[in-house]
Amino acid sequence: MSGGVAPRVRFDSQGLVPAIVQEGLRGRILMMAWMNRRALSLTLKTGFAHFYSRSRGKLWKKGEESGHVQEVREVRLDCDGDVVLLIAHQRGGGACHAGFRSCFFRRRRGGRWVVADARIFDPARVYKR
Repeated sequence: MSGGVAPRVRFDSQGLVPAIVQEGLRGRILMMAWMNRRALSLTLKTGFAHFYSRSRGKLWKKGEESGHVQEVREVRLDCDGDVVLLIAHQRGGGACHAGFRSCFFRRRRGGRWVVADARIFDPARVYKR
């Protein structure tokens, strides 16, 4: 390490690193997903967010089904090198497959989780599987 700052991305034992997507530099957090080396490489090369799906065991481009892509404006790495931050412009409806702008659409209120944001698209119409 140079000056106490991680010089590279530190992938975990499964070859993954968590990636947080933020809308603009001071914007809201849109989502969190996992990246493997290929996803990070494609993101850096194309300027569009790519991730690795642990449940499906495959690489995916954000918006490949919905058209709601994320144009990556900047890529940052945390101090330990084990979390990637994508500063992105969300094109299309939203980042959340449940139809919300952000995956963080619930808030804790009165001892329970409640929906705090408006749904902006119908997932049944967007994801035709």
